[in-house]
Amino acid sequence: MAIKKVADEEALVRDLQSPSKAKKAFDEMMRTYGEGIYWQIRKMVTNHDDALDLLQNVFLKAWNNIGNFRGAAKLSTWLYKIAINESINYLNKERQRRSLSSDDENDAYRLESIEADPYFDGDEAQVEFQKAIASLPEKQRLVFNMRYFDELHYDEMSEILGTSVGALKASYHHAVKKIESSLKDKDIF
Repeated sequence: MAIKKVADEEALVRDLQSPSKAKKAFDEMMRTYGEGIYWQIRKMVTNHDDALDLLQNVFLKAWNNIGNFRGAAKLSTWLYKIAINESINYLNKERQRRSLSSDDENDAYRLESIEADPYFDGDEAQVEFQKAIASLPEKQRLVFNMRYFDELHYDEMSEILGTSVGALKASYHHAVKKIESSLKDKDIF
């Protein structure tokens, strides 16, 4: 699910930064961007409750820092970047908390999260697809999700992630190959 765009982001930002209009504008921002940001977070952390907590953190950070927003990037890009940073920080803390020392243990935890998630109702092929995505290295998983599910252009991804377009294309290509290989091994593809 791609993040929606508002007709006039500049007007929304002005309203967010205006004390008399901030609350109404903030409600509009949450309605407009909330679902797309939730799904971006959810694809990274896989757990519904954790994604909701992180979504709340994203909007709190946006509320607390909107006065510093200068419009160098689009509001949606700024929110997306906050969401990605919050998700990565959460995953790093979880990794430390669980003392997951190897990628294999981390992969196993993510895969178990998909299977145990009561909000996931996919068929077997969808479960295997999600497992293949979850087994990707963090950066490839992030790039794959942004390109495949959110349909972001490489230049927008580059702005959000601070990575060159060429590196993003390579990450996406490698991710697709790994997913295809995983699905072929399971006779899904």
